[in-house]
Amino acid sequence: MTLRIAIVDDQHLVRAGFRMILDAEEDLEVIGEAGDGIAGVDLVRREAPDVALMDVRMPHRDGIEATRELLGQGSTTRIVILTTFDLDEYVFAALRAGASGFLLKDTPPEDLVNAVRTVATGEALLSPSITSRVIAAFVEGATSFGEAPEPAELTMLTDREREVLGWIARGHSNAEIAGELFVSETTVKTHVGRVLAKLQLRDRVQAVVYAYEHGLVRAGQG
Repeated sequence: MTLRIAIVDDQHLVRAGFRMILDAEEDLEVIGEAGDGIAGVDLVRREAPDVALMDVRMPHRDGIEATRELLGQGSTTRIVILTTFDLDEYVFAALRAGASGFLLKDTPPEDLVNAVRTVATGEALLSPSITSRVIAAFVEGATSFGEAPEPAELTMLTDREREVLGWIARGHSNAEIAGELFVSETTVKTHVGRVLAKLQLRDRVQAVVYAYEHGLVRAGQG
């Protein structure tokens, strides 16, 4: 199956470079480019690509607004935010808007290709230089833990599912969680799927944000 990709960035050289890298892969196809947020929203609406690479800062409409608009309208396209800065606060706003992750623009070509394939399968993506602790630090600065009542949907999780959510929030992969819990990766994948379904979350990145926002995990916990 060929994965269809849209590139939305106001820098022509960035778009051209990404297109060259992605189109060189047999299973990837760039179906369109856009140079600003408004054109990007129109492109994704029209073509419904599997993945959209979206610059965080663009003329007319930034990547956060574009992401929020598309996903708020029910788009199933997985959106990866592109940024130059690994501590850009706008990235976290984009994750809250529903983005499936983000990449630095200086990501090596092989990592870009792997990122597109990863996100297309429904997994979440964080640049290697970004960890759950950075997300935690941002969320902790905006949230007062222990003051809000526990969301009702959390009561639907089993003890094991809550445990798995905690490991997800700490940035662990399925393989790492399986090792911690002494179960198979398949079992972990099943638990992860149930957690996302019960909490109505798009992917693992949204689970990370959710866990920190609701005080299930605190910054600095490993």
